[in-house]
This record gives sequence, C-alpha cells and structure tokens, in this order.
Amino acid sequence: MDLAEHLTGWAPEPVETTARIDAWPSEAFAALLDQPIPVGKAGDPLPPLWHGFHLLDHPAQADLGEDGHPAHGRFLPPLPHRRRMFAGGRLDVREPLRVDDVVTRRSSLVSAVPKSGRSGEMVFVTVRHEFERDGALALVEEQDFAYRSQAAGEARGLPEKAPAASEAADAPPEGRRLRVDPDEAMLFRFSALTYNTHRIHYDHPYVTGVEGYPGLVVHGPLLALLLLELPRRFAPERQVRTFSYRLQRPAFAGTPVVADSTPDGTQLTAGVAGQPPSASGTVTFA
Repeated sequence: MDLAEHLTGWAPEPVETTARIDAWPSEAFAALLDQPIPVGKAGDPLPPLWHGFHLLDHPAQADLGEDGHPAHGRFLPPLPHRRRMFAGGRLDVREPLRVDDVVTRRSSLVSAVPKSGRSGEMVFVTVRHEFERDGALALVEEQDFAYRSQAAGEARGLPEKAPAASEAADAPPEGRRLRVDPDEAMLFRFSALTYNTHRIHYDHPYVTGVEGYPGLVVHGPLLALLLLELPRRFAPERQVRTFSYRLQRPAFAGTPVVADSTPDGTQLTAGVAGQPPSASGTVTFA
C-alpha cells in the first residue's frame, strides 16, 4: 500500500486554543505518582511537560473511531486502518507556565513524511505547539507520531514480551534512579487525566486481539514524564531548559519501569530492568 497517496492534498491549517492554567491537574498527577503536590497557589511554575494536562481536546463520543481515538482530526493523517504510536518529541522552555496563567496554544503541522522499513510503510507526523502568555512565547513543543495502516489482529513484529512483574522486580532504586509499577489502575488514571481514549491503555481484549500487543501499553507521554522526574526530584535547583526524547519500544502494565540518568543528569532512560530502554532523553539546564 502506498501511504503517500493518501496524504495528497492533506494540509491542515493551524489552530489556536486558550485556557487558564489551574492547579488541579498537577495535584492529580502528583497523587498518581505518590509525590508531594508541586504547585499550590497562583504563580507557582508547572514542572516541565506538565502543561500536557491542560488545553486538552475533547471530541464528542460520536466522533471516536473503533480504536478509541477520534476517527477524524485536524492533525490525524487520512490513512486506512490507521494505527497511531507516539514516537517522541522536543521541548524548549523559555519561561515556565504558571498556575493562573491565561495561555494560548497555537498548533500547526510541521511535516508528514512516508517512510518504509523492516516493519513496512509508516507515516511520521510532527506537530508543533507554541504556548504564549501575555503575547510572549513561553514554551515550544514538538511531538512526533508514527502512523501505519494495519488490519485488525495483524502482527506488529514487536520485541519479545517483557518478563512478568515477579521476574523483573528488584530492590528499590537508590540515588538518581526511580521505579514505577504501572498497573491497570495507573494507566486508567493517566488516560482520564489526559482525556486519552485510546483503547490500547485500558481494553485488554482490544489491545491483544486487534492491535497485536501482548498487554496494556504504558502511555508514551507517561514515560517521557518519568524521564523528567529524575531532574525534578534529584536536582530541583536546576531548571530544565530543553528536553528531547525518543520512544523506542513499548512498556506494558504489570512490569516495573525503572528510570535512570547519567551522573551529570543530562542523559535519561526509562524501561524494564535488563532490557533496552523504552524511552531515552537528553536535557539541558538553564
């Protein structure tokens, strides 16, 4: 199938959304991680990437496709049997967003590039988000998505399934390491917090029988946020200036995820112990 043919004439226009930043989503995510609440009053800065809990899209129920995602959307490429994977992104923090800020997000398509590889044809889509406060640019974020055309139940050619939780569990991490145990409840709460209705995160019969995964998939944005938990918890005095990250292999519910960093705190990884990382990233500090 030539996926490039389906992209002919597809050129979505930019879109703007404006909203006030409130503290509740940050409080809710901190509770999901069993962490102290990092914001409490107007003017408190959001940790990097925590802006993703705000300015959320909320499509009508009737507009959802069989995978739980919207069947159509401004930046969703018009592909048959479309399957979506979050591939990574980049964040440039000019100034942190703060509680009670009124923020405008301008989103635009950067590129849509068909590629062929060992796993077949895919389309890589990059969307750019610019966040302005009082007319000044505060954050710039780019998100990369990979789309493929895949019939229901077709094999994905995934890496081998991660070991069961009892096999992968080890002693609690020390130093600049942290461990998270993503179970069904955590994935459900993160889906609710981000208004993410993709069934791969909560519907086991669907994710195994239709998408071809061996279990419920840990959200890519959650893995990216876990990477940034390392500087947030272990170097709170250092302000993240830029962050770039790649999602390399899925992680699944029921298997602990360990996040680690180099001694200087600039190179970050997260994944199942003893396996190649599910996510890796690089930060620079102001």
